[in-house]
Amino acid sequence: MIHTKNKKKSLEATVDEMRDFSLAYIEKYAPSKQQLKTYLLKKYFNSKLLNISKKNITDLISVVLLDLEKNKFINDKFYSNSKAKSLLNRGSSINKIRNYLLSKGVNDQYIAQTIDQIKESNEDQDFFSAIKICKKKRIGPARTEDNRSIFYKKDISILARSGFDYETSKKVMDLNKDEYLKIIRLL
Repeated sequence: MIHTKNKKKSLEATVDEMRDFSLAYIEKYAPSKQQLKTYLLKKYFNSKLLNISKKNITDLISVVLLDLEKNKFINDKFYSNSKAKSLLNRGSSINKIRNYLLSKGVNDQYIAQTIDQIKESNEDQDFFSAIKICKKKRIGPARTEDNRSIFYKKDISILARSGFDYETSKKVMDLNKDEYLKIIRLL
């Protein structure tokens, strides 16, 4: 009987400890729900301190995550919107944003809502993001006129690796220097 009480105390202590670790991690990194779950799983599966089964640990993590979500410490919808806004400011394409959010374990529903909001606010967001990439990496219309034809394929491939489709990349690459500078002033 004493053994079960000690086990129960260790479970309660584990939940409090897990909540403290979670809050510290949230404060430092502002993660998605899946990122936090992965962090806690790694932390507790690698620790040899407690004699608690792995199933109990996953159940405890689920309880802690539900509690944090209920108290609005973690919110994947907010995470999705804020990360998308941050990535847009850096010049990321919609495809790159979608893949980033998927890799962080955000729910497909929240990703779709975020992408729809981006498209509603600006129909040609990828075009402007590609312009930002050109400015940042000094490619395409940001190059001097003598070098543009020499580096055309290289610049198109840089835009493709950044997640832009061929039509958008070609549209940006075909801009002349004056149009490019006007758009840069607007951004």
